Amino acid sequence: NFMPLLDWTTVNLKYQAAYRWIGASRLAVNLGNFLENGQQKEATMQFDFTRLYQKSKLLKQLDAPSNPDDREKWRNRITKVKDSVTLKSGKRVLRTRRIVDKSAVPYVSTGGKVLGKLLTSLKQVNFSIAEVANTRLPGYTDSTHALGQNWQSMQPGFDFIMGYQPDTNWLNKKAREGVITFDTAFNSMFQQNYDQRLTLSAQLEPIRDLTITLNLSKTFNKNYSETFRYIDTSGGTNRKFMHLNPYAGGGFDVSYIAFKTLFGKFDPNRVSATFKEFENNRIILSQRLGQLNPYTNGQVGADGYYYGYGKYAVDVLIPSFIAAYTGQSPHKVGLIKQSNPNLKSNPFKAIMPKPNWKLDYSGLTRIKGLDKIFNSFNITHGYNGNLSMNGFTSALLYQDVSQYGYPSFYDTISNNFVPYFLVPNVTIQEAFSPLIGFDAMLTNQLQAKFEYSKSRQLSLSLYDFQLSEVRTTEFIIGAGYRKRGLKLLGGLKLPKFLDKDGTGKLDNEINFRIDFRIRDNVNANSRLDQDNNFATGGSKEVTISPTIDYFLNNRINIKLYYDQRKVTPYISSSAPTTNTRAGVQIRISLAQ
Repeated sequence: NFMPLLDWTTVNLKYQAAYRWIGASRLAVNLGNFLENGQQKEATMQFDFTRLYQKSKLLKQLDAPSNPDDREKWRNRITKVKDSVTLKSGKRVLRTRRIVDKSAVPYVSTGGKVLGKLLTSLKQVNFSIAEVANTRLPGYTDSTHALGQNWQSMQPGFDFIMGYQPDTNWLNKKAREGVITFDTAFNSMFQQNYDQRLTLSAQLEPIRDLTITLNLSKTFNKNYSETFRYIDTSGGTNRKFMHLNPYAGGGFDVSYIAFKTLFGKFDPNRVSATFKEFENNRIILSQRLGQLNPYTNGQVGADGYYYGYGKYAVDVLIPSFIAAYTGQSPHKVGLIKQSNPNLKSNPFKAIMPKPNWKLDYSGLTRIKGLDKIFNSFNITHGYNGNLSMNGFTSALLYQDVSQYGYPSFYDTISNNFVPYFLVPNVTIQEAFSPLIGFDAMLTNQLQAKFEYSKSRQLSLSLYDFQLSEVRTTEFIIGAGYRKRGLKLLGGLKLPKFLDKDGTGKLDNEINFRIDFRIRDNVNANSRLDQDNNFATGGSKEVTISPTIDYFLNNRINIKLYYDQRKVTPYISSSAPTTNTRAGVQIRISLAQ
């Protein structure tokens, strides 16, 4: 109401903080108290662009039906009239005035409407982001008063009370200020956790009856713990606070696009060209990382790999895999960050979320001629994909002695640098569901349905360097027919109490339906630097399912069904199977 020009937007912002001071046991006062805090930040935004477009008379006409009279009215909206005016000198002169008809509607040609619809295709945008973070600090020796603050020492500080998530520098500062226990028996863990969720959706209508929905999402969570304590490192001569056993872990998931390599030739018993590209990308990523990491000193092995970044280094494998299977350049694909400056830092921030989409079109029945054949004809297409790295953890042997932000500890067993984060597996899932599909209803009550779907799941294990690939292709063909008011067989007439209109037909309905499905599902495994590939599972399935639904009236329903599913496995350890179900169902409703 206060800002009418922005009434097409809705913005909600939320911040919530929590704080707790938990007193220590009276038997162990020297071990200190517990401090806990948390923060929750949330922002949601909605933008209704349709409402924004309605503020313009010109844009309003994009959806209005064409009227030949509008062109003339728009051309003649300005009229010129002559009148006289008296000057200060008393002299009268003639002048011409322009009068504009403000009620005139702007005229937009057909071509202008098409162009305007494209330019104003964005109809709605929704955005939300939420962050939740919590900290638990043991060993805090100060007391608390009003509002959780000790007003004499000004500890722990309003920033912490209001939800600030401390980092290493904050802990060091509190230790210098003397509010962290000096008891050498103290051994409790400093703990933090963080969760971030982001979603973005947009709806577009570039032409009439065509709706495109875009969705983008990102989820990131991380937990961190360490023992921050006062210790003696040299027999009483060098006592200081130290950060011991730092440990971080979490998960990462983003919407993603990887279909560039989905439609390539695939044989479960042969190494694919994409997998070979994955293998070849490793040396390029090794060179990129070796040139960035000062600890390599520019050393390159005889095989072309940089010192500390060999064929099986985690930092090399992950971007090599993503580049190969998403069609990106190995020279430009994002790298994993090897540092953990604070709780919110994301080692995978270079991997940006990408939109998924769904498309629906129902405008074919507006075409002259087709409207006499179809009552409805809907075309659908959709793509969903995501990339995830769940269960990542920090390496206890990680070192960065010169604080360059890169690993410095060289593992002589693996011949690689020990990275900050260890990732057990990388998973990419994607599905065209469907790639193309339509659902049609003809004017004679015939129904037709077709769907062609394709999906893939890739899982790269970074323990045994094996890639598991599952591919699925599915065709669904369906047909149906609906008929109301069937005549009795043999020309028999209905009893008078049932024959309400004298036609001899029952007030009933019968639906015939048949669905035919072919599904090809294959599982294959590939190992790095081995020229063999093998199928580990999967099958070809053929299913046929005809049904007849007879609604005698609104209380009695009789259904005849038949379902046959034939499965032919890809591997010899599984036997072919055929399952058949058939029967009759009678449903009687006793409800009033």
